[in-house]
Amino acid sequence: METTIASLDWRLEQSSRSHCYYQQNRQFHSQSQRAYFAPYMRNSLPSPPGKLAWTSNPSMQLRNLSKPNNDFIIQRNIHCNASASASASATAVPYLDKTDFLRLQNGSDIRGVAVDGVEGEPISLTEPVAEAIAAGFAAWLFERKKAAASQNLRVSIGHDSRISAKLLQNAISRGLAGAGLEVVQYGLASTPAMFNSTLTKDEAFLCPVDGSIMITASHLPFNRNGFKFFTNAGGLGKTDIKDVLERAADIYNQFTAESLANSERKASSSIKQVDYMNVYTSDLVKAVRKAAGSIEKPLGGFHIVVDAGNGAGGFFVKKVLEPLGAFTTGSQFLEPDGLFPNHIPNPEDKTAMRAITKAVLQSRADLGIIFDTDVDRSAAVDFQGREFNRNRLIALMAAIVLEEHPGTTIVTDSVTSDGLTTFIENKLGGKHHRFKRGYKNVIDEAIRLNSVGEESHLAIETSGHGALKENHWLDDGAYLMVKILNKLASVRASGMDGGSKVLTDLIEGLQEPALSLELRLKINQNHPDLKGGSFREYGETVLKQLEKSIGSDPNLRKAPVNYEGVRVSGYGGWFLLRLSLHDPVLPLNIEAPTKGDAVKLALAVLAAVKDFAGLDISALDKYLREATTANVSVNEHIRDAQLYGCEGDQSEEI
Repeated sequence: METTIASLDWRLEQSSRSHCYYQQNRQFHSQSQRAYFAPYMRNSLPSPPGKLAWTSNPSMQLRNLSKPNNDFIIQRNIHCNASASASASATAVPYLDKTDFLRLQNGSDIRGVAVDGVEGEPISLTEPVAEAIAAGFAAWLFERKKAAASQNLRVSIGHDSRISAKLLQNAISRGLAGAGLEVVQYGLASTPAMFNSTLTKDEAFLCPVDGSIMITASHLPFNRNGFKFFTNAGGLGKTDIKDVLERAADIYNQFTAESLANSERKASSSIKQVDYMNVYTSDLVKAVRKAAGSIEKPLGGFHIVVDAGNGAGGFFVKKVLEPLGAFTTGSQFLEPDGLFPNHIPNPEDKTAMRAITKAVLQSRADLGIIFDTDVDRSAAVDFQGREFNRNRLIALMAAIVLEEHPGTTIVTDSVTSDGLTTFIENKLGGKHHRFKRGYKNVIDEAIRLNSVGEESHLAIETSGHGALKENHWLDDGAYLMVKILNKLASVRASGMDGGSKVLTDLIEGLQEPALSLELRLKINQNHPDLKGGSFREYGETVLKQLEKSIGSDPNLRKAPVNYEGVRVSGYGGWFLLRLSLHDPVLPLNIEAPTKGDAVKLALAVLAAVKDFAGLDISALDKYLREATTANVSVNEHIRDAQLYGCEGDQSEEI
């Protein structure tokens, strides 16, 4: 859905009125850190007050809606009539309960709608909500660090290019400052850099920080935003995020005009600003130079183009590639623009991959690099326009890592191909440990394997999230590309050449499917077939039915080791049906050598799940209607599936 700038301006103006109301009704009582945090420690959470109505205030007026010249293509500064605060009520915000806050959880991240402009998507991540979340994180951090009342904890804040980033950065700063923490703003930054700031030891840059917050919603549309949280132990997990949100809900409903005004005063006097990206990028440059034997410009003669998708990754050209000697003409979409006018900044997006491939071929470059919005994911393209993403990127990184650590275990998510397993184990001599979807799941599993004595140096998802043991298990898209650059630089330093062909040669022998697809089967949570149960319970029942049906088809074999959903091999390919990590959806992945084989696999699934009335199988139906095979009709396949008993036992209760 396209939204004109004029329309967006008008909608931003409307949503800004709620920000104005909030700005003039701010307060918090705080005499010391311990006094501030005491009500929000786990042992004594206060009960929320009664429900309040949101009322308009005629004394609040929009004074200015401007487009200042800064690091954003679009940025709004809102000013309100200060006289409104004189008549503010004791509680400054409308009541929200814990479930309202918990809806913002997206696994180990927080995400919501931060900007109006998309029909049917009301704002859920307001400034007061963001301030409460920051205060909740402060309470969580204070407790985890077991900080004394006199100890000043320090938290860094960075953001990607989203149009709501500055408003949320200011709200987060107020929440932290109101809690008595020292706040350091980095401005436009990458997610990996934010984690790095908890490890860097350089007081000149106010590092290390005790905690870090990245404001981002990855590749989601312009109206979304969210937060990722870090300490020096890594990113916060699902349990931690739930804890932070529960604290935030209690804090939010205690907001008063006086207390919010107090946090604003503290923020205005205590916030510091640091260009930490210079520190982060300097470390990346040093890594490549070290790999090349301390050569100053080891990428001299290489032509490398970057597509940042108007996210936060544009720094890679001027601060990494060019200092290393690379020629970067043809790089595109480096300017931060939170409306993402050219394509979604997402290495999994076909349009995005076509854009970087076109740039490589038109520029006759040796290599192309593409990042997602906050640079925790990446992919590449070789000089012939061949993509290094998904299974191919994993194969390339596995080849590089296994050269350095022979025999090590490569941990991936559940949707990687059988051909990748064969490549890692038979060609490279490593071990492939296929685990669950979710980059945090994959990383945590690699850490667990190391803790029990199984060496693992790489955890990587097909989405482009990749983390290395040598880099503190941080999923860093820029560092992933640095590992590739290291290979180019080291080969050049050894006297060999050939451009990025050396990378293509590393994955020679990788068996790739002729056909690969993902279909999403949605669960209708309101359907009576769920009988009042959760979508997760219903989905598990569907998976059990599929598992039962497999045994009656001699052409299908259940995977002997599997950690998620039902994975089955057959007809020269495989399928995986699993529950989405967060949504009422059963994603179905299929890989096969031919369309006909893919149809056979799809029909095996259809026969098992077609009578689940609460499951929307329209995507599967559509695929089968459109699919054509060389010699066998779909009807014949259906008949064969029924002969093998793939319809399953429909008497099972749901």
